[in-house]
Amino acid sequence: MTPSTACCAPSTAPTASWPAAIVPAAVPPEHDDVALPGGEFLMGDPFDEGYPADGETPVHAVRLSPFRMDATAVTVEQFDAFVTATGHVTEAEGAGVSSVFHAAVAAGRSDVVDVDPAAPWWVRVRGADWRHPYGPLSEVEPGHPVVHVSWHDAQAYCQWAGRRLPTEAEREYAARGGLPGRRFAWGDSLIPDGAWVCNIWQGHFPVHNSAEDGWLATAPVRTYPPNGFGLYEVAGNVWEWCADWFSPTFYAHSPLLDPRGPSSGERRVIRGGSYLCHESYCHRYRVAARSSNTPGSTSGNCGFRTALDR
Repeated sequence: MTPSTACCAPSTAPTASWPAAIVPAAVPPEHDDVALPGGEFLMGDPFDEGYPADGETPVHAVRLSPFRMDATAVTVEQFDAFVTATGHVTEAEGAGVSSVFHAAVAAGRSDVVDVDPAAPWWVRVRGADWRHPYGPLSEVEPGHPVVHVSWHDAQAYCQWAGRRLPTEAEREYAARGGLPGRRFAWGDSLIPDGAWVCNIWQGHFPVHNSAEDGWLATAPVRTYPPNGFGLYEVAGNVWEWCADWFSPTFYAHSPLLDPRGPSSGERRVIRGGSYLCHESYCHRYRVAARSSNTPGSTSGNCGFRTALDR
């Protein structure tokens, strides 16, 4: 099976910025975040297990200033507070359609618009959005990460909350949790001591998920143990938008201090993998793994967490 970016999260054509500027909250909402010391680390894949088109090499030194990062992905409750305060309409709501994994669709036949030809497990569903993560017959699940949000929607939330999206370098540093050169955020074994520590696909993708961890799709935040920095679900569960434009060749000339990605592009970086990742086709829950999507794209497995300068 070809490990294309479409398998991870389906894309829409590049869009203009969305929507009009958001007025920042008079009192910024509280975020349970973690102070990270920054410093120098080696970024990239030392095992050379990544897909060549993703550009996970060369391994290179990066030095980061101290910053703060959310302990979890932004939840549906947090996003609801933003929408209530601002009236923001997400891109999925504006389009009236978004992508849902085929086994999770909760919609009548007339609301199933089409199937992604490049990744037929993705179904475009009319009425799928952050309030209806699997289609119009579903409802939000308290404590779960918000999904069906585009990069632009995530930026709008950050503008309101007085925060920002993390850079790709910050996201990898944070996910490593102080463990240098490891394959996963917790070490080198996928199932340490026989216990699942992240929400990814178990079984035969895409036809059978044994759900050994108890979840077909998203799990509530804080379901799995935190990493060494106290961050939850930095691998699996939902992809998370980063601030950077994506380039597969950026690592070859990345600056040492606080890199922020290329100055332009068509796709934004996503990190962490999701509940659909499986080693047979998308081994992108590794801590060095990277992928990308167009900034207007939305799906049932992509959310975000925020960061803040210290």
